Amino acid sequence: MTSTVPASLFRANGSSALQAVFLDMDGTLVDTEGFWWDAEVEVFADLGHRLDEAWRDVVVGGPMTRSAGYLIEATGADITLEELTVLLNEKFEQRIDQGVPLMPGADRLLTELARHDIPTALVSASHRRIIDRVLASLGRDRFALSIAGDEVARTKPHPEPYLTAARGVGAEPALCAVVEDTATGVAAAEAAGCRVVAVPSVAPIAPSAGRVVVRSLEEVDVPFLRTLIASPRGH
Repeated sequence: MTSTVPASLFRANGSSALQAVFLDMDGTLVDTEGFWWDAEVEVFADLGHRLDEAWRDVVVGGPMTRSAGYLIEATGADITLEELTVLLNEKFEQRIDQGVPLMPGADRLLTELARHDIPTALVSASHRRIIDRVLASLGRDRFALSIAGDEVARTKPHPEPYLTAARGVGAEPALCAVVEDTATGVAAAEAAGCRVVAVPSVAPIAPSAGRVVVRSLEEVDVPFLRTLIASPRGH
């Protein structure tokens, strides 16, 4: 976990207002979900295997260990999980080093959160080496802290990443809004007790209690997030 601002600055004052916003990275803030799939396709092609397009929905949004493990099992490729992880990260880095496209509304939302002094954290299943490269494009100073998948004992869909983020900014999980693009990330945020805004990138996500589904970050702003926190759980 990398933090740029002391958590003590963000201590809650007993209010029921929005205390923090946590954002996923791939497919939520940056348009890179396709980068991961392209990297996986290329790596497995080099190993002599062709990936089925239907597997894309299975591996999207998951931690590297789960996604890579699934593809090894599905293809029968003669490679270890550790070896594959290195190859996938290298291929992905080659792509993001050429530029990271932001999702529509991402820059505006981050600017607005900063203007309102709302503690914001980047919470991703990607490894730290990847996150640091993307942060160079997003702007490190826009985030109070960032949490990588290889920095927690249990990554998404386990709630640990979001519980860690809440502790890092001194906020109550129930008063934190999370923006996610995959079912895996949504499951992690909801298990942590956060309110969720789902912006599906590859696979659909259904609305439910405590969760709102939108088509784009263009629909998300600070008043929207504050309303989400203030509304009863069943709405």
